[in-house]
Amino acid sequence: MSNFTWQRAVVKVGSALIAPDGLHVSAKYLLPLARFITESRAAGKEVIVVSSGSIAAGRGRVTINHPASIAEKQAMAAIGQMQMMANWQRFFDCPCAQILVTADDLRDRTRYVNIKNTLRELLKHEALPIVNENDTVAVAELKVGDNDNLGAYTALVAQADTLIMCSDIDGLYTADPRKDASATLIPVVDSITPDIYALAGGAGTSMGTGGMRTKIEAADKCTHSGIQTLIVNGRDGKVFDALLKGQCPGTLFTARQSSQTARSLWLTHTLKTRGVIDIDAGARRAITDRGASLLPSGVTGISGKFVAGDAVELHCDGKALAKGLALYDAKDLAQIKGQKSNQIRHILGYDYGEVIVHRDDLVLLP
Repeated sequence: MSNFTWQRAVVKVGSALIAPDGLHVSAKYLLPLARFITESRAAGKEVIVVSSGSIAAGRGRVTINHPASIAEKQAMAAIGQMQMMANWQRFFDCPCAQILVTADDLRDRTRYVNIKNTLRELLKHEALPIVNENDTVAVAELKVGDNDNLGAYTALVAQADTLIMCSDIDGLYTADPRKDASATLIPVVDSITPDIYALAGGAGTSMGTGGMRTKIEAADKCTHSGIQTLIVNGRDGKVFDALLKGQCPGTLFTARQSSQTARSLWLTHTLKTRGVIDIDAGARRAITDRGASLLPSGVTGISGKFVAGDAVELHCDGKALAKGLALYDAKDLAQIKGQKSNQIRHILGYDYGEVIVHRDDLVLLP
């Protein structure tokens, strides 16, 4: 059993755990998971849930005698989403927050940043974010397609350090354990190679769209971005006792690099700079010495036509100091530069937060 540590985790839960009969939501497998989430939060850790099951949860409320059409599945999802969220909420004293996304939301820069900011605020206010694909409106070209990969995308956008995928088997095996009695569990995977992909079978259950391959795909995305990934058996309550002790009773895919390094590389080398924000010496010291966010009071000038979510460079005395993602566009920033954060709403009539560039989205340049 491998040991691991974490601070912010995304926990992906599939349809087979949410609605094991394929018709209604159930608490059958969720009580141990809910206790794991509650105790982890009490220990100061942060948890985001990616939950399948809306279509399965609503299937029992839409009576049909033929294969469901897209519209019928979307109707099931619309009904089942309410059932699923109510089922989650009954396990927790904290508020549960619903976030519905499509693939387009993750591809679009502005919407991606908005999702990240929403998750950040929910965690700040100690809510439990519950993410699901928006099956009520998404069609094939707009769908992520499976919640394993949605879990990976959520871990990336949330800047988590860990993705935990709850499956109906113990982890990745040398062969399909349901067909081969000699199959053995692989406790640690340090590199996802073609041989690892070759171990993946097809879809696991009739209700889920994902199988082991989609879990490996999700692990591949995450580990290359510095996020360790676990596959565990969500039907075994003892699994969550082990996770609380920092032990992985399933398969642990180790991260290729630290998540901070991954984010730094993304910000420094991948994103094209759209503008420059000039800052004063006080803001420079706060950013370099204390790792602080950039506040509007420290902004002295703006150049370039950038919008919220664009990458900008921070300059002080004509020298490039840092690079980050702007929460306000250039036009708005021209109005609030030099002002106190509590004046943003008064000046603009709205606000996207009290900072101009959040420290989570900021990297110092060499």
